[in-house]
Amino acid sequence: MSQALKTQKEILQKLQITALNEMQLEAQAAIHGNKEVMLLSPTGSGKTLAFLLPIIAELNSENNEVQVLILVPSRELAIQIEQVAREMGTGYKVNAVYGGRMMSKDKIELKHNPAILVGTPGRVADHIRRNTFDPNNITTLVLDEFDKSLEIGFEDDMEEIISSLKHVKKKVLTSATNETEVPKFVKLSDPKVIDYSKTGVKKLQIKRIISPEKDKLDTLVKAICHLGNQPGIIFCNYKESINRVSDYLDEHDINHGCFYGGMDQKDRERALIKFRNGTHQIIIATDLAARGLDVPEIKFIIHYHLPLRSQEFVHRNGRTARMHMDGTAYILQWAEEILPEFIDEAEIEELTDAETPKPSKWKTVFISGGRKDKISKGDIAGLFLKQGGLEKDELGAIELKQDCAFAAIRSSKVKDAINQTDNTRLKKKKVRIRLI
Repeated sequence: MSQALKTQKEILQKLQITALNEMQLEAQAAIHGNKEVMLLSPTGSGKTLAFLLPIIAELNSENNEVQVLILVPSRELAIQIEQVAREMGTGYKVNAVYGGRMMSKDKIELKHNPAILVGTPGRVADHIRRNTFDPNNITTLVLDEFDKSLEIGFEDDMEEIISSLKHVKKKVLTSATNETEVPKFVKLSDPKVIDYSKTGVKKLQIKRIISPEKDKLDTLVKAICHLGNQPGIIFCNYKESINRVSDYLDEHDINHGCFYGGMDQKDRERALIKFRNGTHQIIIATDLAARGLDVPEIKFIIHYHLPLRSQEFVHRNGRTARMHMDGTAYILQWAEEILPEFIDEAEIEELTDAETPKPSKWKTVFISGGRKDKISKGDIAGLFLKQGGLEKDELGAIELKQDCAFAAIRSSKVKDAINQTDNTRLKKKKVRIRLI
């Protein structure tokens, strides 16, 4: 067995993955064997690992400069890729840069060059103009969810970045659909196309829920009660609508989070953390959440508003029925509303009278220490299980960040656990622990 294969086996064990899926295997072979690869595969199918594995295997351990640049359309996707790359435990440094945080923080992290730099086009272009890092050693370029970056106005930044990369030998583009034309400035000549864009949606059901009123809030509440305690996303077209829907769900004691572009970055990140760990089972979101986010298995999505284009309808629906799971996309339709042409006739779901879903059994706590303090997930688990007096089934998911961490704790035990652990030492750091 070669060293590369050994390393991959160790990486997969670390990620608790027993085997790569068919798309990942094919993508890996294509990236190793071709200078240009276009990877088309649904959201949630494992594209990040599909391109990271072969790219990391080809890194030069003697090179101390930035070797790989990964451009992404959103902060959340940048953070997600950085986290996956770090959890692989390869020893290579990786950093994410994006708008919404202080430039000085980026500069500190980039003082020692990462082998892999992940970032949004606007922030990466800014760093290149400031000469924060040298782009001349970048040999691999990844445009992840490239169509979304183009769609939200990053075209000029992407063109500027790509024109500054003089020694790129390998290009990888990814998308969930095959509907977007690649711009000329990317300079693709004859890419190897791996197309799984139609895979993974076979178990998706699309159904309609009819609202007798044009204002669909009452019907939405009935639908949520009907669907019960399952994780789901409610999609709205505008942040103002999200606030209105959120207020109405609050009035009806329906636990939920919100996620849209106008939110503070910290609040967006925390909304996703709470959704991942089960503190919130429902999240109300704009199309910002339609792709590229690391979220748990979602049993349903509800189109409170229908998107204006077929592409976004596909991307939203791609949040559920991922890979081998089943799921349902519900269209909340006013009785007199005419559906757009890109939606086929869908059967009507009759709502049953049901009680309000029970509140989540989890609460989320913030811990004021992270990776930079040499704190691990095991350290945090030990703190809560030993000092906090929790049983194993009373401690849920732990997420470790660079300078902080988050943990899910059973609602009934969270107050006592905080009292027992707040302002105590974790490794060498005195940490504050509070409910968020």
